[in-house]
Amino acid sequence: MKAQFDHEKLDVYQLEVNFVAWATELMVEVKQAASVSVREPCDHLDRASLPIMFNTAEGNGERQMRGRAKFFDDARGSATECAACLDALVAKQACSKERVAEGKALLVRIVSVLTKLVERFSNVGQVREDGPEYIVDGE
Repeated sequence: MKAQFDHEKLDVYQLEVNFVAWATELMVEVKQAASVSVREPCDHLDRASLPIMFNTAEGNGERQMRGRAKFFDDARGSATECAACLDALVAKQACSKERVAEGKALLVRIVSVLTKLVERFSNVGQVREDGPEYIVDGE
């Protein structure tokens, strides 16, 4: 049996690995074909894509629930940052909306799962009382 870390078993982590591979191919393609300056959005995309994976892995290993939520929230923020980088490449006419559609679809799935993880782990341990019941005279 193949040894695996717990984070490698997460579907969202596998999506993130796929996104990094996809984004790397896109950056190579764009840098080779671009007639406009794409260095900054490509560098930013490269820097933002890796923390998605790193924070998910670290969050999954975190024992404190609020710590887990923070790492997953940071990963979610990096994913939305990557979406903005793809928008910047389209705005600079370095690639088309159609070309980035696959990456955006991966990011939507990643952000959706991370959002659920943040919600799951950020509310753990909170004590809440039921809200007051209001009674109106005459009812």
